[in-house]
Amino acid sequence: MGAPLYVAGGRQRELRSLAAGLQDWYEYDQAVLLSVDRVTGAASRIIEYVSPPEVCPAEDPAILFKSGTLSDGHLYLCTQTEAIVLDATTLAQTAYVSLPLFNDVHHVRPTPAGNLLIANTGLDMVLEVTLAGDVVHEWNVTDQDPWDRFSRETDYRRIKSTKPHLAHPNHVFYIGDEPWATRFEFRDAISLADPSRRIEIGLERLHDGLVQAGHVYFTTVDGKVVIADTTTLQVVDVVDLATLHPPDTRLGWCRGILIDGTTLWAGFSRIRPTKFRENVGWVIHGFRRDAGTHIAAYDLSRRTVLQEFPLESAGLSAVFSIFDPGAS
Repeated sequence: MGAPLYVAGGRQRELRSLAAGLQDWYEYDQAVLLSVDRVTGAASRIIEYVSPPEVCPAEDPAILFKSGTLSDGHLYLCTQTEAIVLDATTLAQTAYVSLPLFNDVHHVRPTPAGNLLIANTGLDMVLEVTLAGDVVHEWNVTDQDPWDRFSRETDYRRIKSTKPHLAHPNHVFYIGDEPWATRFEFRDAISLADPSRRIEIGLERLHDGLVQAGHVYFTTVDGKVVIADTTTLQVVDVVDLATLHPPDTRLGWCRGILIDGTTLWAGFSRIRPTKFRENVGWVIHGFRRDAGTHIAAYDLSRRTVLQEFPLESAGLSAVFSIFDPGAS
């Protein structure tokens, strides 16, 4: 049966219908970590977190947990402007970093050297940072110098948005000791050590980059799981999760995966209004039964749905990561 799952994300400040049109969808006021029973779906909040005001914009900051990593007994979480390390068992904080160049941070994970690898999405960068907050490396994920478009003198934690982003790196991972980043806008992943090494996806925009057993798993926002070979860097399979559900189901914005043998858990967030309408163009055509914010389990070998657990009643409006604390 297994230990409960952890699900990280955020609570929406105010729910609106998609017809609200031009409103910004990104109005989250609390970062949330849920514990979810993987058999019954019973969910409870085990962390409710609000970033301190000195590391946020002065008005209407977006506060939520973005993508994290569970590794070697530690849970690595990030908000828009912070990287937070917790003991995976006690959930006590063991490290905290917030730097002026942090803006719209999307993912944090440990490096082989024990530092933090951070997708600093708002500045189109990936950073390597020590637990003491020293910047070891800066990579721009386009072909520009990291500081061509930005200033070292600015505290970007206080700026609500730097959009539009050119590449929008949103997940970092390792193939061996080689750091990689998933690029949302380019629909690919590139090696930070050698950007000519690239995994081309070319479907909808991407999240994730989960490396397991010689493969790397990506999600696309419209509900596909793309599996690439870590040696050839070629896509070897695409699983369209939407086809495993009734045709009138709108699953939502897909992001966050966990692989447990032949079982894949995926996260879905209710589609909300956004002023960047091109990011949800795939869902505009024909409204269907909305599954709401939830996680679902799939049998990859049989291509079937095993479980679906709604999460909005537990106070989670958006899913970014799913963790198995029993595997830590």
